[in-house]
Amino acid sequence: MGQMSRRLRTALLSLRDLLVSAGPLALLGAGLVLLAYWWLNPTPPRTVTLATGPAQSAYEAFGQRYRDALAASGINVVLLPSDGSSSNLQLLRDGHADLAFVQGGTGELRPEDSDELVSLGSLFVEPIWLFYRGDVARRIHRSARLEGLHQLRGLRVNVGSPGSGVPTLMERLLDANHIPLDALTLTRLEQTPATVAFLAGRLDALVFASAPESLMVQMLLQTPGVQLMHFPQNEAYSRRFPFLTPVVLPRGVVDLAANVPPRDVRLVASTTSLLAREGTHPALLQLFAQSAQGIHGNAGWFNRAREFPSTRHAELPIAKEGERAINEPAPLMQRYLPFWIANLVERMWLVLGILIAIMLPLWRVVPPLYQFRVRSRVFRWYGHLRDIEDDMERGEATPDALRERLDRMEAQVEKVSVPLSYADELYALRNHIQLVRRRLPRAAG
Repeated sequence: MGQMSRRLRTALLSLRDLLVSAGPLALLGAGLVLLAYWWLNPTPPRTVTLATGPAQSAYEAFGQRYRDALAASGINVVLLPSDGSSSNLQLLRDGHADLAFVQGGTGELRPEDSDELVSLGSLFVEPIWLFYRGDVARRIHRSARLEGLHQLRGLRVNVGSPGSGVPTLMERLLDANHIPLDALTLTRLEQTPATVAFLAGRLDALVFASAPESLMVQMLLQTPGVQLMHFPQNEAYSRRFPFLTPVVLPRGVVDLAANVPPRDVRLVASTTSLLAREGTHPALLQLFAQSAQGIHGNAGWFNRAREFPSTRHAELPIAKEGERAINEPAPLMQRYLPFWIANLVERMWLVLGILIAIMLPLWRVVPPLYQFRVRSRVFRWYGHLRDIEDDMERGEATPDALRERLDRMEAQVEKVSVPLSYADELYALRNHIQLVRRRLPRAAG
């Protein structure tokens, strides 16, 4: 039992020496890692706000797809409905949204926007859908087909709510066609009530900008008596307005069997980008940019596969996460590890490498320091032994007194515990005590 207790005491003392020797360095390393973690902030927040658009719009549909995609990584995407592109831009500026869909040319960018906002790339084109009632066009122009904005004079036209950005865009297009605003009866209803009024005959024409995935677009394209404005000058519009792109709605793309539309329709379209506030966590930007590859990378009515997302048509600086997601394959670790682990390693590996490079030379101090602490428990007794030997040489104490001091010292040395690798030094100390003890009678004689 006594031997077991002695072994336990020796093990505990060795562990204590090791902790005392390596503890400060370990605390320093842990402190540096915590400091790096705080500085890098590798873990993104669990909730992010995405400004979308009106109900039943393409923005809302895309927002739901982003929400489902990021939910797989444990991120809760809160969808914030809005009036549209201009409203989304203002929500970003005010800090009410972290990311938002913003259409090119529908809002005036401010100089400070380049410092406060970044783009994750262009996602899709949004044609200017100008639907009109065929019976009204036939009554006024004796033709059910309109091919220019100048033919809208005298019609009741809804140009969308101010927050959508379409009213601003339409004002610029009407001005380019020398049409004063008072030449039309303009209303600014939201998309759904405007569509109801249009189908009920209270409006002659309806304008909005949306991706073809919009349920409202799909429905109006297949509604009898509703015509889609043809823009034969779409190339000219794109030259006059850099944010516009000429596109063609191919014949039969909506419904091949019913041949809808019955002919190619030329349109003008703006490009919608996913914008984010500058302070949005980089890991969230990376997730959104990577999700955009799957959501917008397929072929559509106006684009080929993998044409979007794109860094073209960018009105704001492209975030490096967007550049990487668009132009480079997915990071290796994200292909095999859960997002949270891969993200932590990717954002911490450089700092951890630097810390390891700094700490490795410092760790070389630990073995000598440990050795010094263990050996000091033995070597400090040599000072007492030297004092006894000096007193013996000078004759300043009697042999009995010196022998008594040696007995006390030997009793205390027997209680000293050291690891087995240092036991030879402890036994050497005991031998040296006996050597001094054997000299006592000769000194007394």
